[in-house]
Amino acid sequence: MTTDERSTQRFKTILMKSGSRVFIPIPFDPNAVWGVKQRHYIRGTVNSYGVRGSLGSDGQQYFLPLGAAWRRGCGLEAGDEAEVALSPEGPQSENLSADVVNALDAEPQAKTFFESLATFYRNTYIKWIESAKRPETRSARIQEMIELLKAGKKQK
Repeated sequence: MTTDERSTQRFKTILMKSGSRVFIPIPFDPNAVWGVKQRHYIRGTVNSYGVRGSLGSDGQQYFLPLGAAWRRGCGLEAGDEAEVALSPEGPQSENLSADVVNALDAEPQAKTFFESLATFYRNTYIKWIESAKRPETRSARIQEMIELLKAGKKQK
């Protein structure tokens, strides 16, 4: 079983509505399950239809908003029962190489910002580091990434 499979959360729920917004209430604390992050980007399925997005929070509960166009394509509306499988999207700490994890762990501000980034930006940083051919280039890129993250830069 891969780390991704272990981090997938599966549950049944009823699609809820508040005003004009339709959403899936999240029956667990994503910070406890996937680690504390400013924003949780997810991917998964709702009744076997693929879904991607970020979780919202009203301060008491997390939820996954479902747009009108997505719901039309799936034939889902508020009040419908749904089987849901969600997992965090993008490179997660447990899937990163040890040198990158150690650098992020040593700089909590950089780590928090990295984990708050959309998948595209996290992937771009990791691909840049992984493309280094020499160990000294890799080390320099890791250090540069940490400095950029500390400065709040989404990309190089």
